[in-house]
Amino acid sequence: MGIHNFDPLNNIFIDFGFFQWQKYSLMILLGLVIAVLLGIKEGKKLGISGEQIIDGAIIIVPLSIIGTRLWYVAFEWSRFYVKGDIVETFLKVIDISGGGLAIHGGFFTALVSVIIYTRIKGINVFRVFDLMAPGFLIAQASGRWGNFFNQEAHGGVIGGVKSSIENLSLDEQREFLSGTLKLPDYITNNMYLNGPDGLNYYHPTFLYESIWNILGFVIILILRRTKLTRTGDMIGFYLIWYSVGRFFIEGMRTDSLYIGSTGLRTAQIISLLMIAGGMVFLVINRTIFKQPKYFEALAEIEEQNSKIIEENVL
Repeated sequence: MGIHNFDPLNNIFIDFGFFQWQKYSLMILLGLVIAVLLGIKEGKKLGISGEQIIDGAIIIVPLSIIGTRLWYVAFEWSRFYVKGDIVETFLKVIDISGGGLAIHGGFFTALVSVIIYTRIKGINVFRVFDLMAPGFLIAQASGRWGNFFNQEAHGGVIGGVKSSIENLSLDEQREFLSGTLKLPDYITNNMYLNGPDGLNYYHPTFLYESIWNILGFVIILILRRTKLTRTGDMIGFYLIWYSVGRFFIEGMRTDSLYIGSTGLRTAQIISLLMIAGGMVFLVINRTIFKQPKYFEALAEIEEQNSKIIEENVL
């Protein structure tokens, strides 16, 4: 028999006693920083300055975090509402140290905020969409590791449970993670957790989604260097790619948000709508918005920069 110790990884990154910085928020911050840096690099090629991107991030990122929290709270209101105590309710709502952020809320908040911001600043919103899409994927991929440290956003018991009895022994469950999936011990050990079916090894759905997002991120980097895509297409690709993965992975999770008592998983319904929305957007981006090819937009900015350099030399 193997040794199965319930010994979760420390989810605290820095602890000064009076102040704690959790790995959950660290991974979210890391993902956001990477997304902004990548946006600045590609934005320069699209005629969007780093200053405009940073200014937008300073406004939009906090709003998006609020959006992720409010979306989660809206579907889990009974967990936060303290009858007759507004202050206590508010404190529970703003306490994200233990998790409780819903990505879809952040996405929709960011989308609306970007549309408003670009209109005010006179920036081409379709080009910003192309910067947002890979940024979303890499930020979400990083953020899922925050779920890992919190031992949340996981799937069901490896092998399943029937009549309150696990279909696989603990040894067999562990072998699936360490042997079949070839996961390192620190992941396997942290997936031995006290979930809804007691102490068992659970599916690392955080990892499945993180890998799916990284793959989508790489595909976007490739697509936008081809002659196939138009300006704005990347957000349509994101809607489809992310949502397809999220739909199937969500079905494995044990902590889904539900629409009332319908038994319908909120994320799956939203994912289906986002897939449809992505397809519709790709069509109207060509027929109604009639956006130019992405490589043409890059060439246009490069030509403008060359003229500016020539004028300065002269």
